[in-house]
Amino acid sequence: MSPSTPTYRGKYFEEIQTGMQITSVGRTLTETDIVTFAGLSGDFNQIHTDAQFSAGTPFGQRVAHGILGLSIASGLAVQTGLMEGTIMAFREINDWKFIKPLFIGDTIHVVLEVKETKALPRLKAGSIVLELDVKNQNDETIMKGTWTALINMRPEA
Repeated sequence: MSPSTPTYRGKYFEEIQTGMQITSVGRTLTETDIVTFAGLSGDFNQIHTDAQFSAGTPFGQRVAHGILGLSIASGLAVQTGLMEGTIMAFREINDWKFIKPLFIGDTIHVVLEVKETKALPRLKAGSIVLELDVKNQNDETIMKGTWTALINMRPEA
């Protein structure tokens, strides 16, 4: 008996077109997310972990680590299914801007748009440039930028 070939819902490079746009589901940021990320990263800056200190800042409350928001955005992008099982490598964050703070209780989602594609036949993959717009529950952009990923080409039959 031969092993079966897994079925992926992700798109192969040949199926991805410039201009393609996908919106993720939402995810609400919790205090547990911030505390866990502080422990994982070692970043216990008071703006993230001290409610009393944060009340006296221009934000008036604790804010999430910017990199935590970026990490959640990455997870939401994968959850769209675009790259599930077809991504070869996450190659580069081309640029990234943190525009507005992310607070406990905010619900974010990601709008992805394919900006460029380039076939890399030697790798049996292609490079795609994705523009990500991370929005909160008020549809305000809180962070955005572009990433490059390598996506597998469809296997030969």
